[in-house]
Amino acid sequence: MFADQHFSRMETLRAQLSTVVAPIQWAVSVPSNLLSWGTLALSEQQELMDENRRLREKMLTLSHRGQRMASLEAENSELREVLNAAQERDVAYITAELISLDNDPFSHRMVVNRGRRNGAYVGQPVTDAFGLVGQITAVSAYSSRVLLLADASHALPVQLTRNGLRFIVQGAGRYGKVKVLHVPDTADIQEGDLLTTSGLAGRFPAGYPVARVTEVIHDPGRPFARVTAKPLARLERSRHFLLLFPPPQKTAADSPWGDSLAISDAALSSVQRLAAALSSPDAARTP
Repeated sequence: MFADQHFSRMETLRAQLSTVVAPIQWAVSVPSNLLSWGTLALSEQQELMDENRRLREKMLTLSHRGQRMASLEAENSELREVLNAAQERDVAYITAELISLDNDPFSHRMVVNRGRRNGAYVGQPVTDAFGLVGQITAVSAYSSRVLLLADASHALPVQLTRNGLRFIVQGAGRYGKVKVLHVPDTADIQEGDLLTTSGLAGRFPAGYPVARVTEVIHDPGRPFARVTAKPLARLERSRHFLLLFPPPQKTAADSPWGDSLAISDAALSSVQRLAAALSSPDAARTP
């Protein structure tokens, strides 16, 4: 434990040990999987019929939404062509399943059954069916350790969907609560506002739901308001997740117009300085 705390080389040893322990983790999960299978096999016919009916209704609802989304996507494509904007690419992903949760009450981490052989990497975003879950912090051959959004050491940039304001969300050490940091007391933020990933850090793709604001407290005399939110992902109950593969972000150096843009910025700066000099009182006395 001392070596793991003070020496970075122990990370490789930990990854190798995780590979060795992977069969044990799989064996431990077998009883719960068998119990789930037995419960499903012994379910009454009426329960299955009710579940089938609910799923059919949900399928019809999703089909209706899909038809509307197709129309909105076509409209969005036309608007992008008018604005000469680049098309957004779909984010690739792989599915993963929960193996174990960390028993430490002061740490919110979990282990999933996808590792280096599946393409998982450190820093990879993880979501469930409802929102952002966290990111991968350690990878072995067959499993990965995920730092959850609720952990006190986890923070990420977010954006308010209602007005575009950007903040930082940090875990509060509890599954159902995160903190929104450094919110000015005069900021337009309300209970019920949706927070999504802003994409500014380059690690999390933009637009994924993170949390919903639950409380805004204004303290008289303090420059910042106290804002808390509830994660949308079911951190305590979800067993299936998506490991995202966001496309790399292009920089100005990668663009073929990077030098031209730099020259344009320099020219604009020169024009602004010239305009400021001409508008100053001393400029009229200059021969």
